[in-house]
Amino acid sequence: MEIERVQILSHGGLEELPPQFVRPAHEQPQNTKAIEGVTVPVISLSQPHDALVDEVFRASTEWGFFLITDHGMPSSLIQRLQEVSQEFFALPQKDKEAYANDPANGKFEGYGTKMTKSHDEKLEWIDYFFHVMSPPSRVNYEIWPRNPPSYREVCEKYKEEILRLTDELLKLLSEGLGLEEKVLKSHLGSEEIELEMKINMYPPCPQPQLALGVEPHTDMSALTILVPNDVPGLEVWKNGNWVSVQYLPDALFVHLGDQLQVLSNGKYESVLHRSLVNKERMRMSWAVFIAPPHQALIGPLPELVDDEKNPAKFSTKTFAEYRYRKFNKLPQ
Repeated sequence: MEIERVQILSHGGLEELPPQFVRPAHEQPQNTKAIEGVTVPVISLSQPHDALVDEVFRASTEWGFFLITDHGMPSSLIQRLQEVSQEFFALPQKDKEAYANDPANGKFEGYGTKMTKSHDEKLEWIDYFFHVMSPPSRVNYEIWPRNPPSYREVCEKYKEEILRLTDELLKLLSEGLGLEEKVLKSHLGSEEIELEMKINMYPPCPQPQLALGVEPHTDMSALTILVPNDVPGLEVWKNGNWVSVQYLPDALFVHLGDQLQVLSNGKYESVLHRSLVNKERMRMSWAVFIAPPHQALIGPLPELVDDEKNPAKFSTKTFAEYRYRKFNKLPQ
């Protein structure tokens, strides 16, 4: 079956959004506009340690989301990551199709477009490229783009920076819960923690007020570290309203995911978020999902559970089981 790529539709000069992309009225951005005057937390990693732990804890419990600045990642590296990814999406279509994935048959890595499982589901206005970055035992370099030639080198450097930041963030998040700094990382698999890169490409959309780039969801990862381009579109859910995330040059977005919500027994929030699209400009984002190994058992940490005052709010299961159930929209 030939897949209809969103980038091709966008380049075809559409004046109206195809009906399969038109969201139900209660999901359309024109009917669910973000609240004004509310901004998400912005946290400098260069501040004194105790203040930093406190800010990260507060943002993680109240929002499940924050921006980080002074994180030490070179802006030149972020720029190169963006450039090589844009070069890939600018390739002739047949070159990109050589990397096509096939989620229906368990092949998730590669070049993709969101498909639906039923006629009732609406499509998302997005094409993407997805691949595992770490640990080495899980990496399949055959699926990484070979054009542009520098893609692998840039991605490997970016991976090292993400691993460094992951260590730092998990230490801060552990301390915020009153735990030793290595506790969360050890429960997430230590050196076997998986990094998964998803490059999201949202082409210009003829009727962005009717469409979504990504529908509302929480990430099944533990953490997501994301860098956007300068076209806004990410919104997070807070107190019954959508809140627009401002673009801040060189800032990284940090989402807390489902696995940290489970490990913290609900103390940390897994943030509900969605992506909007733009009529005139291509929006892109680079998300790295930080997840435990598939067979890791994830449940509320014993240190945070008290049968009388604070009983376990979640069951313990392997990440593979959790992932299967969420992917197939089954009860957890």
